[in-house]
Amino acid sequence: MVLRIYPQFSLCGLNCVLCPRYNTEGASRCPGCGADGFSESHPVCSIMSCNKKKDNVAFCFECSSYPCIRYQNDEKDSFISYINRSKDMEMAKTDLDGYLEVLNEKSQMLRYLLENHNDGRSKNFYCLAVNLLEAEDLREAYQRIRESTDTVTTRSILTQIAKERGISISLRK
Repeated sequence: MVLRIYPQFSLCGLNCVLCPRYNTEGASRCPGCGADGFSESHPVCSIMSCNKKKDNVAFCFECSSYPCIRYQNDEKDSFISYINRSKDMEMAKTDLDGYLEVLNEKSQMLRYLLENHNDGRSKNFYCLAVNLLEAEDLREAYQRIRESTDTVTTRSILTQIAKERGISISLRK
């Protein structure tokens, strides 16, 4: 398998670097889309299989069939959010370097939250919040929580900003 240059941003447009499994220590850690060790974490990835059969591109937005049927139902949610996937892909398609800068900034915010405000039960919440909120919203949240060590306060601040933007930070089953 060819290793991807940007494993933190997947072929299909998910932000791997913001996923709980990417931010896990130990054997269950996912290295990101197409990175060394990815095939052990995800032995069958239908998007990668499709890509190999079609245009073999770095990102689906470069494929001649994009957007295809795989992008019609992005409201599902499991470990990480699909909700912003199409929007993120369009942003990356327009300005990949700019999008990767935003993704890096979000990743730094997530690292800050996990290192300084994680009570052992908040990783999924923080991953989802950072994935769904815009970078400017996260900057605002950072300003409000950077002096706080209280996880409940941190979660409330993120929830309040999300609510003001009409965003729900909860996993759908």
